Formats: sequence, C-alpha cells, structure tokens
Amino acid sequence: MKTPEEEIGISVYWTDGIPGIGGRLKREPEDFVVEEISRLPPENADGDFSAVLIKHRNWELNRLVRRLSTNLRIGRNKIAFAGTKDKRSIATQLMTFKIPLEALAAISIPDVEFLSVYRTRTPTRLGALLGNRFRIVVNDVQPEKIENRLESVTSEILQLGGFPSFFGVQRFGVTRPVTHLIGKAIIRGDFEKAAMIYLTEDTEYEATECRKARQLLAETKDFKKAMETFPSNLVFERTLLNHLSKHPTDFSSAIEKLPKNLVMMFVHAYQSFLFNRILSRRIERKIPLNEPIEGDVILPQDRHGLPDHRRYIPTTSSNLERVRKQVKDGLGFVSGSLFGAESVLAEGSMGEIEREVIGEEAIERRDFIVPDLMSASSKGIRRELIAQVRNLSWSVDSDSVCFYFELNKGCYATSLLREYMKSEMRDY
Repeated sequence: MKTPEEEIGISVYWTDGIPGIGGRLKREPEDFVVEEISRLPPENADGDFSAVLIKHRNWELNRLVRRLSTNLRIGRNKIAFAGTKDKRSIATQLMTFKIPLEALAAISIPDVEFLSVYRTRTPTRLGALLGNRFRIVVNDVQPEKIENRLESVTSEILQLGGFPSFFGVQRFGVTRPVTHLIGKAIIRGDFEKAAMIYLTEDTEYEATECRKARQLLAETKDFKKAMETFPSNLVFERTLLNHLSKHPTDFSSAIEKLPKNLVMMFVHAYQSFLFNRILSRRIERKIPLNEPIEGDVILPQDRHGLPDHRRYIPTTSSNLERVRKQVKDGLGFVSGSLFGAESVLAEGSMGEIEREVIGEEAIERRDFIVPDLMSASSKGIRRELIAQVRNLSWSVDSDSVCFYFELNKGCYATSLLREYMKSEMRDY
C-alpha cells in the first residue's frame, strides 16, 4: 500500500540518512506566517486600479476572492493576485482591484486587514511576485539531539544549494489530497468522474457533516437532495451541485461554473504529481540535482535571479562543461518536466525517466488540450529540481522550533520542512 506521500508522487527524502525532529505544523494559523515578496506596481493617482497589501488569517484564497467579490459587488475578473497562500496561516500579499479606493474603505471582513492602499495603472497578475518570506513554528518536536539534527540537515541543504523542489501537499489538498485525481480525469475528458471525485471523495480529516453529505451523494447521485445536505461552507461543491441539480448529465458545464483558476489548479496538480514522481525517480537513481548530465534541460537565470521558465538550454556533449559551470555559478538550474501540450522533454537518463513516468500514466501531449473545457488546457513548462532557500535560521524552544527563511515563488515551505521533520504527511 502506498504512503500518503507516495500518493502525491513523493517517495524519497534528500536527507534520508538523518533522523527527523518530528513535530507538527499549523497547530494555529499564527504558527505559519508568510509574507509575499512582491513586484509592487508603481503608484499613479490617475490609475484605474486600486493596489492593496492585504493581510488575512485562515482564509483559503478562492473563498476570500469570492467574499471580496460579493462585498464589493464586482466580478471576480476585477480582482487580481500574484500568488496563492496556505489557508491555515497568516498571509500578507498584494492584490489589485478595478474599483475606486473609496469602495475598499467601506468594507469589513473578519480576519482581513488592508495594510496599504494606493492607485496604479498596472494590475498585478498570477506569478508576478519574486518569492515569499516565512516564519514557521514546528510544535511537539523530539528534543533528543535536536540541534545536531537541525545542523546536519542544514549542512546537506547548503551543500546541495537548496532542497528537492517537490510540490507540497497544499497543491493537492491538505484535508482531501484529490486535486491531481480530478485533473487526471479532466485531461482524459471524463468530466463526470472529475465532478464526482470533487463532490464525493471524503477523508477522515473532514468534518462529519461534510463526510456524510459526500457519502450520501456517492450512494444516491441525487444532486437536488445534495443541495439540501451539503454544508454551506462547501461553496464550490455547491456551485457544481446547483448546475447538476438542473442538468444532471452536463458535467463539463458544471465544472466550467467553477473559478477558472480553480479548474486550472486541478490540471496543474496532476502535472505536479507527475513532476514529483520524476524528481523522486531521479533521486532514487542517484543522478545529481545540482550538476547537469548530458541530455538535461537547463533553465537560465532571469533578470531577477530566478529560473527563467520560458527559455531552455539543452545539455549536449559539446556544451556540457560550460553548462556545468553555469549551474555551479548559480546562473542556471537543472529542470524536470511539468508535462503538457507543448512540453520539451529531456534526453539521456533524465529523458528516460520523464518518458517512463509519462508512459506509465498512459498520457500524451494532446491530452492536455481539452476541447470541451479549454480553460483546463495547459501547454506545460519545465521546473527547477532544486528550490533555493535564503536567510535560513531557526530558534529552539523546549518542544518547538521556529524556522525563518525565504523561498522563490512557486516553492513550498513544507517541502523544506519535511526534510527536517520526517513526520507523517498530515503533520505538515
């Protein structure tokens, strides 16, 4: 039987030989504080947009955007953000709204605070950030030799130049890690399966009333009845049910009623699952992550010092030494495939791994063009195998450790902390 981590494609630790400190994350939202390192749009008093630095506690981003949309009486398309954040956290991030400043001053939402507001001509967009700054408390750690373990893991990470850039459990759903399964069904064109997974898959970590509602729907497939039994906080499930109660066989249109970024998240989660498997397999085969081999595809550094996901440098026998120096100097990054409709695959040993994983899933590039749900189509890109970490430090209390660090955008704090903790997936 697969472990919960194996279910999302992760089967290894980079620091496997070092015992973990154990512990749990997110006992309280205050234990997980994340601050976006943003590309702030320039202030312009004549601009059409309101830029807001917004701080929120224990809010899932799609639900927060929905609440803001309702309170401000504007469409979701007039609200933009650069990155998504963990729900169980205190998060600070940039958002832009196509509304006057006065409209923002008139609303109040629990656990949401506007830190600064100004006018701009430039809306933010998804991905328009540099990274995130974290302060994370790990509770209930094992006190035995804790400093030695922290130092040993840190030494391995510094030697590597970062940590394996696995997509963390948040990508797949902390309470119900099923988003990749929904994405897989979507790219196979099985919209009924995708909708029913979203509606009926339950886990022991959900509230009892949610589980009972899901189980009843799985047994009866009575969408009208489900509208009565599904709790009101399951907002997006109820969006599907509302459509299916009127059109019980129109599953693709039901999914299309969901926010576009949520639909894309399903497909991206499946691509993330494939990437996790590819990265796990490379580590298992003891192929280095921080040194390219022939056939690898390298991402050059962009003007912000981040991996440039739009430009690829294939590693060949003729440029191998030059590319190795580029990676060693921090000017390039060895990559793995986030497989999609226009994916470029590696050659050599890495290419073998990528084609093996894709073959085992029995998928092709064309599957990621979804004619009946074009918002779910994905071209695919390549992703760095190592997530860089900056300003890493910690402080130890009697039964907890507080970590401080910064990560590039798209990198998961939990994937760093799992190397230290080596706990069950539910604990992080």
